[in-house]
Amino acid sequence: MKKLQLLGNITPAQFLRDYWHKKPLLIRNAIPGFKPLLAFDKLADAATRNHVESRLVSMVDGQWDMQHGPLTELPPRTQREWTLLVQGVNLLDERADALLREFRFLPDARLDDLMVSYATDGGGVGPHFDSYDVFLLQAHGKRRWKISAQQDLSLVEGMPLKILSNFTPEEEFVLEPGDMLYLPPQYAHDGVAEGECMTYSIGFRSPSYQELGEAFLQFMADSIDLPGRYADPDIQPARNPAEIPREMLATITEELNKVRFEEEDVTIFFGEYMSEPKHNVFFTPPPKPLTVGRFMETAAKRGLKLSPKSLMLYRGKHVFINGESFAVNRADKIVLDVLANERRLSGEALARASDDVLEALYTWYSDGWIELAK
Repeated sequence: MKKLQLLGNITPAQFLRDYWHKKPLLIRNAIPGFKPLLAFDKLADAATRNHVESRLVSMVDGQWDMQHGPLTELPPRTQREWTLLVQGVNLLDERADALLREFRFLPDARLDDLMVSYATDGGGVGPHFDSYDVFLLQAHGKRRWKISAQQDLSLVEGMPLKILSNFTPEEEFVLEPGDMLYLPPQYAHDGVAEGECMTYSIGFRSPSYQELGEAFLQFMADSIDLPGRYADPDIQPARNPAEIPREMLATITEELNKVRFEEEDVTIFFGEYMSEPKHNVFFTPPPKPLTVGRFMETAAKRGLKLSPKSLMLYRGKHVFINGESFAVNRADKIVLDVLANERRLSGEALARASDDVLEALYTWYSDGWIELAK
């Protein structure tokens, strides 16, 4: 495994062993000569859209204020101490998507999105912590970061933002374009713009076990099979009619204990759950879709690529894409594994696909999940 300048000239294995979930890493010149991928005007335009998650954070009379998008109006850029946050920028720009994919030394099931933070002088979102790992890449201007490994993560009550009540900085850095700071989960930090600046945040998915447990029970509700109906042929006369009989509870407990799940059930659930698009992600089908024959002919020449909005995962014989799953044979799995890992499929690889896979690919193309490569 080769060393990556992105990680400060260490290998991904070294980074994961020494820093991931453990301690911060400051990487100077992680991306030499880096420049913003989106101009401010494009970012501001994205914030006006219903399907784009955005927030405006500012100081109003010395108090924190936060507005959720769509944001039809922003303060003047000459005004100090305000920040525009736009989530999912990787879904809006191919270059932003390519930047996010630079972090695929971690599984796609963990990679979340690229958020852009634009701030005027003095702008920030206050001292806080995140529940997930984050890489903070400086794209434009300068931002001063103060960080702390403090255990006190209590928050100020009554705030629209999660602001730490007792932030005690331990280290301080000024990041310039191309510099990057990695922070583990629950590491306190506060970033303040020095002049106008843009920071790109590469975040990771970290669902709570409670969230997963609730979703898994819903998933299992569609697959459990408990035949029969409650009966009590040996019931005794009730002394207290409102009291639930112990024997009734014992019978129900015995039947419910027959509900079982195996690793394959968890695999299918988790693959579908983690590949499910976010609520604000909408796919755009081609305006004039090709016929099946023309599609196959063109795909054989140009190849295919996943839409930036699509997430494709696999485990064993199971393949998952955008919340759907299916089992495939070994030959088809080889083809689809390439599409999932490379996020594209050459015409040569496509020639090895079965009719079932070709049919699925055409359906995905019609739905906007995959595109013809250019």
